Order: sequence, then C-alpha cells, then structure tokens
Amino acid sequence: MGSFVILAGVNIWMTLIIFALLPLMLTGIIFFRRNMKRGFKETRVQTAELNAMIEDSLTGIRVVKSFANEPVEQEKFDRENNKFLKIKSFAYRYMALFQGSTRFMDGVIFMANGFINGADLVAYLLYIQTLLTTIRRIVEFAEQFQKGTTGIERFFEIMDEPVTIKDGENPVVMDKVEGEIKFENVSFSYSEEGEKVLDNINIDVKKGESIALVGPSGGGKTTLCSLIPRFYDVTDGKVTLDGVDVRDISLNSLRKNIGVVQQDVYLFNGTVRENIAYGKENPTEEEIITAAKLAGAHEFILGLSEGYDTYVGERGVKLSGGQKQRISIARLFLKDPPVLILDEATSALDNESELLVQQSLERLAKDRTTFIIAHRLTTIRNAARIFVLTEEGIAEVGTHKELMEKKGEYYKLYSMYSQRS
Repeated sequence: MGSFVILAGVNIWMTLIIFALLPLMLTGIIFFRRNMKRGFKETRVQTAELNAMIEDSLTGIRVVKSFANEPVEQEKFDRENNKFLKIKSFAYRYMALFQGSTRFMDGVIFMANGFINGADLVAYLLYIQTLLTTIRRIVEFAEQFQKGTTGIERFFEIMDEPVTIKDGENPVVMDKVEGEIKFENVSFSYSEEGEKVLDNINIDVKKGESIALVGPSGGGKTTLCSLIPRFYDVTDGKVTLDGVDVRDISLNSLRKNIGVVQQDVYLFNGTVRENIAYGKENPTEEEIITAAKLAGAHEFILGLSEGYDTYVGERGVKLSGGQKQRISIARLFLKDPPVLILDEATSALDNESELLVQQSLERLAKDRTTFIIAHRLTTIRNAARIFVLTEEGIAEVGTHKELMEKKGEYYKLYSMYSQRS
C-alpha cells in the first residue's frame, strides 16, 4: 500500500496498470513456483541418492577392486548423474520461465500502451539495477570467485594425484589360471622411508594347496596376501601367478581370478539377489540360487521377509554377521576364482555362526589355492602348511602336528589360544 501511494503520486495511470497486472503475475508465480519447488525437491532427493551411491562405491572400494567391477560402478554413477542432470535442467527451465515472463510482462505492456518508450525503459532498468545491486554483486562475486578458485585448485590436486597401481604397457591377460603362487625374496614397506613390514619372504604355493598364515598382529599377514591381487606392489622381489609376475598381468584378469573373504564383510545397499549377483556379470537365477546353497545361505534367505528380494540395508545392517558372511561367500561361489584369500573370515562371529560359515568356507576352498589368515587357530589345523609370520619374517613352517611337536612359536600361540578358549 505504501508503494501504491508513492507511485500514484508520480504517475497514476502507470501505477494502476502495474497493480492491475499483479493478479496475473501472481497466477504465473504460483504456477512456476509449484514446478520449481517440485524440481528443486527432486534435485535434493537425487543429490542424496547420488551421494549415497558414491559413498557406497568408495567405502566398498576393496570389494569393487577384488571383483574387478570398476566399469559396473562407473555405469551406476553415470546413470545416477544423468538423472540428476535431467532433474536439475527441469528446475532451471521453470526458474528461467518465471524470471523471463515477469520481466517481459511489465516492460512490454508499458511500451504497448505508450506510457514509456523502449529507450526510456532500457535506461530506467539499467539505472535502477546499477544503483541497487552494484555493491552487492561485487561482494558476492568476490566471495564466489574465491570459493571457485580454491575449489578448482583442490579439484586439480586430486585429479592430478598419480595412480600407483596400474597396468603396464603390454599387460598379460590370463584366461585360464591354475593357481600356483610364489613369493620370491619379497620385501614391502608402505613408503620409501618407512620401516619394512615384510622382509625377504619366500613362499611357494602349489595349485590347489591350502596354507595358513598365523602370528601376532602387525606381523604382515594381511599385507602379504594383499600383494597377490596388487592392492599394494612389492618394494623388492616379486610375486608370481603361474610363473608370471603379477605386475605384468592386467589388473582386470588378475583380480577376476582371485576371491577375497574378509572379516569386515561389505554388502551393498540393495537386495540379497543383487549382492550375490555381484560376483558374476549377468548371472542366471539358477546360478544365484546354486551359489547360495553352496554357501549354506539358501535356507535363511528363504526365511527373510521377501526372500532373495529382501533389502539388506546399508552395509547389510538388516542381517546378522553370519548371514552377511554367507552371502559374501555365495558371491564368491558365483565368481568361482581359482585363488582364494580368507582374511580372518570367522573371527567376528559367535560359535554357532562360525561353525556354519566354516563349513561354507571348506566347500569354497576345495580344489582352490587358498591363503587362510586366522587368529582362531583351531580353524586351520587341517591346512597343508602353516606359516608363522612375525616381525622378523617367517619363523616356522609345517603342519599343525609338526609345529606342535616342535614346541616353538606356533606351540606358544596355540597354547595361549586354548587357554583363552
């Protein structure tokens, strides 16, 4: 009302026209605002979905790499990102229509009625915009410019970070892997100046042989096994698969032939079926069910609310530890790798779950070259050879019976474990 009084004193007819247009403009505002609100709300939702998917992929990066499924994750990101682009475009389209229509209506009608000519309108708009927004725009631009420059600098720092684990110039693609693995004078440290975690390790594992790695924490058991799928590269020496240095094998074919079962099982935020199917590209329903049966998971899956279509929640929060572990074993049955790494796969489970999972692991390890990292020493008594790994290197090698008779490091570890149990 104050604006009406002031403007009427300047030009009553122009003021009446302006206020007569208000209902029409308000109608347009309501229409465009409703669509803009819907667009921006969908943008927020899709942003959350996109961020959740990215977090899922990055948190489970070890699982992604071990299954060589980087292209699958890239495809998922591209699909969600394109959805975000379409939704964002929808919101900005209505935002542009809103701004353009309101500016167009008040200007064109004034000129059509002869109240103001085109030149005066342009000058009027320019002067008003200049007087009211110049300082504010300078401040906003300076702030945005600083945010933009620091953001792009950080972006390029990350994008220019060198990739240390990558394929060589002419990587070997291994179609059929037997599973013979050798560690030849292997040493490893996490940095050039850092202390060696492994020093001059020599291990020869035959096709289908099952060996166990035991020893105190910090002895390098997990690090040693991580050198096989090239989660890290050796500092000295070499690791070979069927006589070929793993650094000369393409990462994709190397990791497709190695299966990893970890203590901290990672399940993706999807259905039971999707998590099992992660082990193989486009598996059939029969293959998924067969893998679940071999892993001892089929019966409990059928008991879930929606069976194989049950959502497991983020990181599988809706399942117990034993159930998650058996689903992870099922997807390895589906992958069917000739080389298997079991990294303390049952150490976080209760006795009943451990028994069920151990039975599944024994079926999985049959006729595969298997590396078992275990703190529960009762689970590795049947291993063909047991390696006792300490900070000084390999302290002892032998069967459970041989090492117990020797009464060395393994005997001490087993006795300590038996007393705790």
